[in-house]
Amino acid sequence: MIKRFTFSFLLFLIPFTAFVQNQNNFEIAKSLDIYTSVMRELNLNYVDAINPAELNETAIRSMLEELDPYTVFIPESQIEDFQLMTTGEYGGIGSLIQQIDGFVTITEPYEGFPAMKAGLQPGDAILEVNGIDAQGKTSSEISELLKGQPGSMVTLRLKRQGSDKPIEKELIREKIKIDNIPYSTVFDNHIGYIRLTGFTQKAAAEFKEVFTKMEESDTLQGLVIDLRGNGGGLLNEAVDITGLFVDKGELVVTTRGKTPDRTTVHRTRFAPVDKELPIAVLVNESSASASEIVAGALQDLDRAVLVGQRTFGKGLVQNVVPLSYNSQMKVTVAKYYIPSGRCIQEIDYAHKSENGGKIPDSLTSAFKTRAGRTVYDGKGIAPDVAMEPMTFSAVSGSLYAGNYIFKFANNFAREHKSIGPVETFTINDTIYNQFTQFVESQGFTFTTESERMINKLREIAKEEAYLDAVDPELKTLEQTLLDYKRNDIIKHRDEISELLKIEIAQRYYYQKGKIIAALEDDPELKKAFEILLDMDQYQAILHPSVNK
Repeated sequence: MIKRFTFSFLLFLIPFTAFVQNQNNFEIAKSLDIYTSVMRELNLNYVDAINPAELNETAIRSMLEELDPYTVFIPESQIEDFQLMTTGEYGGIGSLIQQIDGFVTITEPYEGFPAMKAGLQPGDAILEVNGIDAQGKTSSEISELLKGQPGSMVTLRLKRQGSDKPIEKELIREKIKIDNIPYSTVFDNHIGYIRLTGFTQKAAAEFKEVFTKMEESDTLQGLVIDLRGNGGGLLNEAVDITGLFVDKGELVVTTRGKTPDRTTVHRTRFAPVDKELPIAVLVNESSASASEIVAGALQDLDRAVLVGQRTFGKGLVQNVVPLSYNSQMKVTVAKYYIPSGRCIQEIDYAHKSENGGKIPDSLTSAFKTRAGRTVYDGKGIAPDVAMEPMTFSAVSGSLYAGNYIFKFANNFAREHKSIGPVETFTINDTIYNQFTQFVESQGFTFTTESERMINKLREIAKEEAYLDAVDPELKTLEQTLLDYKRNDIIKHRDEISELLKIEIAQRYYYQKGKIIAALEDDPELKKAFEILLDMDQYQAILHPSVNK
């Protein structure tokens, strides 16, 4: 009886699906006809000349915005930028840039690449690129001018603090490769550490090479995989990295599209490198996509302890579809499900008009890891050991966002030829006093949330005709806050010093120095050490029922 019912259902499903497809085909033909008519009439009748290409791109982007933020149109002019996301490679000078004080500015030359070789420094404001005036241009526009065929020349005219006249630099563009692993080390406690920032091509091979060298050179007590801030990349690289630590043939992720024939199962392809070494994975709210596949699979298989904050919650898969005239479209084709069977997608874009598409807690479902631990779908991946995210005071945030820390580090680097090893460099009283004098000379001010609330209360009181009655008290409160604010740079010295150390270290040791400085007082890394060096605690997290 069950078989007959199933057969009848399938017979019904096939013609129904065909009906829906035919209906959609008619609607598509109708819509294209209307679109063509609109474009034709605009070209014939609109009062000014139109740019059909620009209008067409605007129409496409507006249409795709109705779906999800990951389904995007890629015109021919942006193909190189898209390839950078998958290969980690591009032709250019090798530097981060940012809009500062009205100019696109060099903020971080990459070690070993043309910007560094030519002596470009953080803080150099770009005045011209190959004779083209850079003032008023966006960072994206300047980026396009800086990129080009490896081996070609680019001439920059720069304004450098401390130099009376503009300086010129000629750089030979090179193939720039963004490292998937910008830093790795083995700490004195024999815990290995790998910072993974991308999942571009060969990420798994690079990871395996780094980890293998660690095991060959040291008796590891554990491994920390740092996925914080890693926005993802290629799915197959995530599968292969997971496969380094679990059995060959292990299910890592299943992708499911619109129809059953669009289901794909991804299993590990090679023998593992190490199945026993204790692992901690650091995650935060910016760990997304491929990062969540690695973290989620290792959690579901009880192979690692996750430490940090809940992850981003991107459980969608995109494919690239070639279009006419060398354009492309990146389109969401499936949702993915990690070994426990859960999908960690947080936003339901089909219902984003309802509460922003966020799935309420009441609609999340419980799943089980291999050892029987309860985990949930939706809303990203909850870490096994949750920690509060690092927050900064209003004064620290304002100093950082206003580029005061960046500018002071530039001045410091000009005045000090070296700082010694990053591990021993500290922000002493002399350096901190110099910094406070610097920000004072720059006229630094900031507004606290308390002050914003007072101003809002004053506006409301004015509207309700109570201002005369409450204004004296509000002014007294403002003065009290001002007195406290004057001491904020001293009160929050520890966190400001940490930001200063990270920024200054980058001037001398580039990205590696920045990471080393940031790890020194990293609470999540310290927690990972604690867990990995205590096997009772490690096993109690992964196998709680066994340890009751």
